[in-house]
Amino acid sequence: MKFSLPAAFILALAHSAPHTALAGSLPSEHSIGTIEPVFTFTGAMPTGVTVSSGGRIFVNFPRWGDDVPFTVAEIRGGDVVTYPNAAANAFDPARPGETLSSVQSVVVDATDRLWLLDTGAPGFAAPIAGAVKLVAVDLKTDSIVRTIVLPTSVVLDTTYVNDVRFDLRQGSAGVAYITDSSVSGPGGIIVVDLASGTARRRLTGHPSTSPDPTFVPIVEGERLALRTPGKAPAPFNVASDGIALSADGRTLYYSPLSSRHLFSVPTALLLDPAATDAEVGGAVADLGEKGASDGLEADDRGRVYASDYEHNAIHRRDSDGAWTTIVHDPRVLWPDTLSVAADGYLYFTANQLHRQPQFQGNKDLREKPYVLFRVRVDGGPVSLK
Repeated sequence: MKFSLPAAFILALAHSAPHTALAGSLPSEHSIGTIEPVFTFTGAMPTGVTVSSGGRIFVNFPRWGDDVPFTVAEIRGGDVVTYPNAAANAFDPARPGETLSSVQSVVVDATDRLWLLDTGAPGFAAPIAGAVKLVAVDLKTDSIVRTIVLPTSVVLDTTYVNDVRFDLRQGSAGVAYITDSSVSGPGGIIVVDLASGTARRRLTGHPSTSPDPTFVPIVEGERLALRTPGKAPAPFNVASDGIALSADGRTLYYSPLSSRHLFSVPTALLLDPAATDAEVGGAVADLGEKGASDGLEADDRGRVYASDYEHNAIHRRDSDGAWTTIVHDPRVLWPDTLSVAADGYLYFTANQLHRQPQFQGNKDLREKPYVLFRVRVDGGPVSLK
């Protein structure tokens, strides 16, 4: 028996067949901005980056499961070199306040001191007693000059300190603002007096420091979730994470990792010991959506920058509140920490955080190298001293 196909069907089939010769000319997403690779990492995954006024670049590697021989390093001579020394980077549980357990953030302040924020929580475990701390390094002598161990009054069993900003004009030695980006407890802002080392928690469990319960992140086309073989995907809920301080020091910006909203609060209330939790919480402003961010930053021109890990992007909020995308590039796989430097560039790490085994059914899908990029922004760092 002989069958014949309708001519229209044959024509449609021909049009639907793949045309290899045309594949390269099909429309695709446009990149935005000109990013420059500064350094590539073939070892452990970096998170934080900061640049001194003289151009020295420092990075950190939290102890999340990779082989991390040192948790803080300087990029020097085309290599990453342990900083400030090997002894400080060799964590000793018997000396938790004197050695570095797992540094999540590095920040150069307005006097060119390098501050290290030690989570005291390798692998996101409960913080080790006496290990959660701020450590100041004098870049002239490359030596540790100050260590502030955060008290138990602000370090909860669920606390994971994440990022930090400084205003050295407050009090006799300045203050630090730190985000608690807990994955199992309340988020919040920790305010530290650098002279006395005293600290207080603000906005603990406030909606602005908490994961958005309706948030469903999509990264590289898939929902970001904790995935264990044989179990249903579980939400990855992370509290207050990114943080930035306005050029005049009057406003603190922050956002949970598990949210697309930017929040702000007057620093005067954060600093006022007489201000009640209700007063501080009532002064929080929801500035609307900015994308899902890991890192935030501000510059001396009153602008705020936010990474967008769902869209391989970085956005800039101008003083009038309008957002502009300054980077969109397929190479920007999970933009993490942002750091404005005196050379007029915004530096940022792209570390493929979402490809770690806990998000991929115990398969490590990260592809080395990880990358430190920069993009010109023609602004300088916020300098409050």
